[in-house]
Amino acid sequence: MKAMILAAGRGERMRPLTDVTPKPLLAVRGTPLLDRLIAQLVGAGFGDIVINVAHLGHRIREHLGSGARFHANIAYSEEGPTSLETGGGIRRALPLLGRGPFLVVNGDIYTDFPFGRLPRTLAGRAHLVLVDNPEHHPDGDFGLREGRVVNTAPRLTFAGIGVYDAALFSDRTDERFPLGPLLREAADRGLVTGERHGGLWTDVGTPERLAALNEGD
Repeated sequence: MKAMILAAGRGERMRPLTDVTPKPLLAVRGTPLLDRLIAQLVGAGFGDIVINVAHLGHRIREHLGSGARFHANIAYSEEGPTSLETGGGIRRALPLLGRGPFLVVNGDIYTDFPFGRLPRTLAGRAHLVLVDNPEHHPDGDFGLREGRVVNTAPRLTFAGIGVYDAALFSDRTDERFPLGPLLREAADRGLVTGERHGGLWTDVGTPERLAALNEGD
C-alpha cells in the first residue's frame, strides 16, 4: 500500500515562518516534521510515498530528493503555485497512488500513531483515525460508533490520517475541493470506518503549538 503526505498548503497561520519555509519542513527539536513522518511511514512498511507540493514546493523537492536517504521511493504530485485543497490534491495524485487503498497523512502533524496497524483493505470507502478534541477544536469533526464514523455527537477530531479507496473521489470533476464534505457524505452512507488514537498527536498549525513542542520534555 502506498502512502501520501499532504504538503501543499500555504500555512497562513504560521507566517512569517512559512514565507520562506514550507510548513512540513518546520522542525521540532531539530528534525523537520516531514522527515519524522517519512521515517515513521518507512518503519511501518510504507516505502512508496507520494508528496503533493505547491507553495515553495521546490524546497521540499530539494530537501527530500528521491527519498533514498530515508530508504523510501518518493514521487511528487505538482499542484502549481496554489494548492488544490485536500480533496483536490488527493484526486490529482491518484495516478501515482495505484489501484488499491492508500494512506494519506497531513504533513503538519506530530504524532506517535502506529501507522502499521492501519487496515490494508477497506469495509467501505475510507478508514479514519480520530483523536480527542484539542483546546483549539473543541467541537470535533466526526462521531465514532462501534467502529463506524458518523456525523452525530459526541464528536472527536479527525487526526489527518486516513486510508482511502480511489472510488471515494470518482464522482468529483472539479479541480479544487475540500475533503471534509466528501467524508461526511460517505459517512452518511455508512461507508467510513474509524478508530480512536489516544496517544501523542498535535496539529502543528500555529507558531505557539510549534514552540510548545520544541519546549516540551
